[in-house]
Amino acid sequence: MPTQSSLTTFFVARGLRGFGDGFAVIILPAYLAALDYSLAAIGAIATLALFGSAATTLTVGLLGRRYDLRNLLIAGGLLMAATGLLVASSGHIAVIVFAVMVGTLTPSAGETGLMIPLEHASIAQSVEHRNRTAIFARYSLIGTLSTAAGALAAGLPDLLTDESSALPDALRSMFILYALLGLAAAFLYFRLPSLRPVEAPAPTALGPSRGIVVKLAVLFSLDSFAGGFTVQSLLALWLFVQFDLSLASASLFFFCSSLLSASSFLFASTLARRIGLINTMVFTHIPSNLCIIAAAFAPNLTVALTLLLIRSTLSQMDIPVRSSYVMAVVTPAERPAAASFTAAPRTLAAALSPALAGIMMASAFPAMPLLISGVLKIAYDIAVLYTFRHVKPPEEVP
Repeated sequence: MPTQSSLTTFFVARGLRGFGDGFAVIILPAYLAALDYSLAAIGAIATLALFGSAATTLTVGLLGRRYDLRNLLIAGGLLMAATGLLVASSGHIAVIVFAVMVGTLTPSAGETGLMIPLEHASIAQSVEHRNRTAIFARYSLIGTLSTAAGALAAGLPDLLTDESSALPDALRSMFILYALLGLAAAFLYFRLPSLRPVEAPAPTALGPSRGIVVKLAVLFSLDSFAGGFTVQSLLALWLFVQFDLSLASASLFFFCSSLLSASSFLFASTLARRIGLINTMVFTHIPSNLCIIAAAFAPNLTVALTLLLIRSTLSQMDIPVRSSYVMAVVTPAERPAAASFTAAPRTLAAALSPALAGIMMASAFPAMPLLISGVLKIAYDIAVLYTFRHVKPPEEVP
């Protein structure tokens, strides 16, 4: 059975990976642009990375029921190192496409990628039921803060390079740093004890919990599709278009927004202990979605920013709770597959809506994506409450 030191290992490794993902997701398009790739090629590579991320996430879900999770985590750290070295060593598009499709680079940092399901399953195996949500909240907090720090580090090549001709080399050095972070994570995982499933694996990746996982995957995909209408870049674009917000002001706003989102993780476990996991997911989400709908009709910038900040305080509280719930309502042997099969569809669903949002912003009502996002997310909340109100995690069963 993993110990408290194992949890510390997971937290440190999550911080290292989050820091690397935070700068890699920003410098990859800059690196490709510095190599004179067209916008169409950069967009295509991002799409391929998205599909590759979904495929590798599903793959680890299948492997997780048969192989020691510790060994898979070590392999994931080494894959991260190999991805960084491949991208740094060659600017050829075939090499880069191969690296992003089978490696660990994803178009967006955060709770995505092949390592997340493995760590979720490992953490769930490492803690008692009553502590699970609190541990996932801490895990999410570390991931969010480290990713934010990585995003700040993405500006170093530009700050330290005087000539544009030297920029590609500076960016390559960041991918080498990304590789070193992967090696460091692999070393940390190597120190873990064996993490084989407590129960014997089922004949298939998902056994008795298949129906629950399928329903969760469908609903989570709806949530991600709705969230794609208001991803940070599109929200910034709306503020620029609607209220002529300056870039500096937008930067400060999104920094404050990220801090509020991260701070909400600290209260998620306490609230979940009082009202339950499903109620926490739903009844923090609905007010945040009402705020995004109200922001669409805000009469001025002050009102819009206030509503969006209130939304940020509530909208991400369901992340650790959701992760905890998925791990709680499936058998231990199914945890890697459940984490993967609920994560991969979310990644794909989130890729569909930004293009639609861009078209809507060019209409007579530029705030339409905010309205659509809020309505769809409330529909998701109601569906989750109706479908899973009687499916209790072990710590909530009388």
